[in-house]
Amino acid sequence: MHPLRAYLHRFIPSLTDADWQPLAQALRPLHLARGEHFVQAGERRHELAILLQGSCRLYYPRPDGEERTTYFFFENHLLGDYPGCLTGQPSQLSIQALTDAELLVFDYAVLRQLYEERPVYERFGRLVAEYHLLGTDARLVEQLMLSPEERYRALLSSGKTKILECIPQHLVANYLGVTPVSLSRIRARVARKPDAKA
Repeated sequence: MHPLRAYLHRFIPSLTDADWQPLAQALRPLHLARGEHFVQAGERRHELAILLQGSCRLYYPRPDGEERTTYFFFENHLLGDYPGCLTGQPSQLSIQALTDAELLVFDYAVLRQLYEERPVYERFGRLVAEYHLLGTDARLVEQLMLSPEERYRALLSSGKTKILECIPQHLVANYLGVTPVSLSRIRARVARKPDAKA
């Protein structure tokens, strides 16, 4: 099954060939070299993409020059500046390729039109919005309620093994909201007492 259709199928298993074809025809290939951005803060890019190969990170640049990584994308993830697509405003976030990456891109306007023409896509839009809302809320709770060590232990137990296996440690530290030195200390403590509470 096509990777994007497989992604859609997670939310709308009733998608037919006739439903799929208008979106399939709108897809365009895109290659990002390592370090290249799909979108940068301040830009308008009203497109979404399915990541076929490689990895990317979503981060927010701060006025002081620091960056805060909040999400990582791997194969078969849908990515884009979804808030910017909805509002038409410049992006507040940046999405950067961490490796050479292959994507298929489509205009958000195509999806918006399919919402009107085919009810199955309207259902997809609702379900994927709920999915992202729950994910964003879980991340917010982690940042507000858990200590750095608890956040690391939660990552270990979350099943998100690709983050720990494929992402450079300084970016894992950034994702957890700690310095690389602090992450090294946390990892050492957890290795000594893997079942202990923080």
